[in-house]
Amino acid sequence: MKSIKELTVENHTILMRVDFNVPFDDNGNITDSTRISAVLPTIQYLIDHNAKLVLCSHCGRPKGERIDKFSLAPVAQKLSELLGKSVQLAPDCIGSETETMAASLQNGEILLLENLRFHAGETKNDPEFSRQLASLADIYINDAFAVSHRAHASVEGVTHHMDECAAGFLLQREIDFFNRSVTNPERPLAAILGGAKVSTKLGAIRNMLDKVNLMIIGGAMANTFLKAQGYGIGNSLIENDLLDTAEELINLAREKGVGFYLPVDCVIAETFSPSANKKIVPISDVPNDWMILDIGPETSKKFHNILAEARTIVWNGPMGAFEMDAFAEESMRMVDTVSKSKALSIVGGGDTNALVNKAGAGDKVSYMSTGGGAFLMLMEGKELPGVVALG
Repeated sequence: MKSIKELTVENHTILMRVDFNVPFDDNGNITDSTRISAVLPTIQYLIDHNAKLVLCSHCGRPKGERIDKFSLAPVAQKLSELLGKSVQLAPDCIGSETETMAASLQNGEILLLENLRFHAGETKNDPEFSRQLASLADIYINDAFAVSHRAHASVEGVTHHMDECAAGFLLQREIDFFNRSVTNPERPLAAILGGAKVSTKLGAIRNMLDKVNLMIIGGAMANTFLKAQGYGIGNSLIENDLLDTAEELINLAREKGVGFYLPVDCVIAETFSPSANKKIVPISDVPNDWMILDIGPETSKKFHNILAEARTIVWNGPMGAFEMDAFAEESMRMVDTVSKSKALSIVGGGDTNALVNKAGAGDKVSYMSTGGGAFLMLMEGKELPGVVALG
């Protein structure tokens, strides 16, 4: 994968894929500009080196239709504010008017294309749509790790029509940190996997069992493993069709000598409500009509002690229903454990990042990945189409 620093960008027009899929409130205001800020170093580098910059991104899921609420106009305005310079917004991402605007750029100027997903050709990786995007520039830069697991036109297809392609600083940093944490980690390496469903993390668990020394399972996905071990889990979320698979994974960890850890107590409630009756019980004492919504304090202590020996920690998925404060305490405690650890700590996934930010610890972990699906695909041991396409 070639670095942006290996290219001569002066006087060249750069097509740069970014991830400006930012959240908006009901009034169309950006509520979190983290994804914009994340690529500012690459943008500034290109400006400082007298390149002409064409930025492209998707926003939301307009499914090939032009829908005003998914316009990137607010992003162009926010980017202008952050850079302290004008950012033009093209009326579309392809077409004669957009081509004219791109061709008219002067060194150091920036053009943001309108939402890529206003065209169905983006997600279909349509060759003609890819060719039209590529015609706007003579060098391609991918700095959108969060979409690099998608073989879309602006991520993979466009590279077949460009003479030079390279990675931006954010994409490089993501891959470098993942390699440091999984490919060539300082050991012991610990993986923390949480979230709702085993099915969404199955590939990651299997692959990581070949790499880690310690594996902690939390969140609702732990329920399937617990039931496979013979515990009653009441009305808790569970995947009954994966009980045999869960037992197989526990046995596989044992065979590989991997420490495999499940909750020993939990926070339960009668209903999933902030005002619901709740209590803490051992895993063996969950009533039939109650549900598990968080790990318990004894589990937190156990996990804390296990992670104390780790030198590298990779975390994807919260320990409970943290979005509701009544069931967020132990997930927050896990953030405290990881953020205060001496280990290299890599956190990835939208919910996990939201949890870490909710705890105010975003600057206390070693690295927070900007990509949920891409991060998980790497944990599954798969290659990212957007990275492979860069050569």
